[in-house]
Amino acid sequence: MYYITRQKKREGCVTMKYNFDRPIDRTREISIKWSPQLRRQMFGAGDVIPMGIADMDFETAPAVAQAIQRRAEHRTYGYAYPSPEYLQACVDWQKRRNGWDIRPDWILYTPGVNMALVCGIELYTQPGDRVIVQSPVYYPYYDYIRRTGREVAFNPLVEREGRYEMDFDGLEHLAKDPRTKFMILCSPHNPVGRCWTRQELERVGRICLEHGVMLAVDEIHGDLILNGQFVAYGTLEEELVQRCIICTSPSKTFNLAGLLVSDIIIPNDQIRADFQEKLAPYYLWPGSFGAAAQIAAYEQGEDWLEQLLAYLRGNAQYIGEFIAERMPRVKYRPPEATYLAWLDFRDYGMDREQLWDFMCHKAWVATDDGPKFGPNGEGDGFQRLNFACPRQQLTKALERIAQVLDRL
Repeated sequence: MYYITRQKKREGCVTMKYNFDRPIDRTREISIKWSPQLRRQMFGAGDVIPMGIADMDFETAPAVAQAIQRRAEHRTYGYAYPSPEYLQACVDWQKRRNGWDIRPDWILYTPGVNMALVCGIELYTQPGDRVIVQSPVYYPYYDYIRRTGREVAFNPLVEREGRYEMDFDGLEHLAKDPRTKFMILCSPHNPVGRCWTRQELERVGRICLEHGVMLAVDEIHGDLILNGQFVAYGTLEEELVQRCIICTSPSKTFNLAGLLVSDIIIPNDQIRADFQEKLAPYYLWPGSFGAAAQIAAYEQGEDWLEQLLAYLRGNAQYIGEFIAERMPRVKYRPPEATYLAWLDFRDYGMDREQLWDFMCHKAWVATDDGPKFGPNGEGDGFQRLNFACPRQQLTKALERIAQVLDRL
């Protein structure tokens, strides 16, 4: 265990209880990321290393697996519901991790943050209205907006030596447009890995409040903090919190994406009532396994999470060391949050098609293609790499990239 040894020397920490170095064969399970058939279909070969789609190649916390197994042993899999235990687990987690006091009745269930964002867009905008996003950003946002007949209002982030900042003047200009009715704020930001400061979040909130723009805050990566400090939007001033929809989930934190569990937290009574009315026709209930998983994760998974974060910090550091030694023309800034590296290949002068062909058909590493995150060019020359995997897999992928770059 490379990382544990280094950490013990540096910090004197104890040996980890959980083995994040152990490879897990996911090719025989139903997995979007690892299906050989899908890899051949998407990338032209089944032996590419999938380092793109954002789920982890680690086992979840033992307490979560045990809770699901206990539930499976019951052998009845009928309808579940957001039980008091399910809601209280979320309440306690937000208080313990983020210092945010919420009430159980503020929490609405959706089978993923994506549905909540689409419902928010449909609820607070009309076809033809504009929705602000800060590109480069999680690319499904563009589909949420365009496929509902709305228009993307781009507020590109400003890059300064690999660190991204918000363009507040541009944001205010967009918010003043009477057609702009909604904003999606990614916090922490995917893919650039920023943890927004309290001052940055307050400024966004003030601009939206002043110009009547409804704000949806996607905090799905809020537990995956590596080198930054996460500020939950719900801990800001009350008048800002009363004008937002906050999307949270244990899915990224505990590798539960396939269980479709998200907690949409809405402190404002009227906004929550409107949202409940919007969701009502869908008759949404958490599944038996998802509900059991959330309770176990939030009540018993914190020790596992802390050791996961230590391992991810080691992987993030390892990427920096590898790049400095083997491919120094690639620019990389360790993320403050998430398990996603935003790699800058612009120094090689490859256009979009050349870079994608290089990654998938020469290096045989399937990253997420940067241009998808910034359709106006903000992602050109970049690739997003998921480093939530055993060190051996990460090394193999980086070696493949470095070896082909050496031949360019």
